[in-house]
Amino acid sequence: MRENKIEYPYMPHGRTFVYVSIDNPFMQAAQGVANELSTDLNQPTGAVVVLDGKIVGKFANQSALKNKRLLELHKNGWCVRRLLKVPTGQKYWLCLGCASFKHHGETGATRDALLRNPEIDGAELYLYGHWWCCKPCWNEMEKAKIGKVYLLENSHILFNKNHLGN
Repeated sequence: MRENKIEYPYMPHGRTFVYVSIDNPFMQAAQGVANELSTDLNQPTGAVVVLDGKIVGKFANQSALKNKRLLELHKNGWCVRRLLKVPTGQKYWLCLGCASFKHHGETGATRDALLRNPEIDGAELYLYGHWWCCKPCWNEMEKAKIGKVYLLENSHILFNKNHLGN
C-alpha cells in the first residue's frame, strides 16, 4: 500500500487516500458490490466499511432513473450535468441519471455500517469504481469517524472520465 500525491477535485485538509491492489479482499468485495448492486451505469461504484477486519457496511451508488432505456441513454452521454459542463462532484440534483451524494457508495456504506454498529470510530472504507470522494461523502465519513479511505491502484486513470483514453 502506498499513499499517493494525485490532485483530486476535492480533498479535506489532513486527509488522503491509500491505494491497494485488486488482490485486496476488501477491494474485491467493494468491486463485487459495484458490479452487483449499482444502478448508475455511467459510474458504477461500490463501497464497503471495514471494522476490526470485518465488513460491517456496504452500498453501491444508485441512480434515480429506474427505466433501463433511460439508464442506457444516460450512460451514453445524455446527462444534464455533462451537457451543462458542470464540474465533477457538483450539482447532482440537476440530473436524475447521476447518483445523488445521498446515494453514493461512500455515504450509503457509512449509513449501512452505522445501522449495524452505532460506533464505527476508526473503521476503514474501501471504494471501487471511482478515483476520489466528493465533499458531502467526506463529510459523512468524517462525521462517522471513518479513518482511512482506500482506492484501487491506478483508479485516477481507470475511473477518471477526463483521463485520456476514457
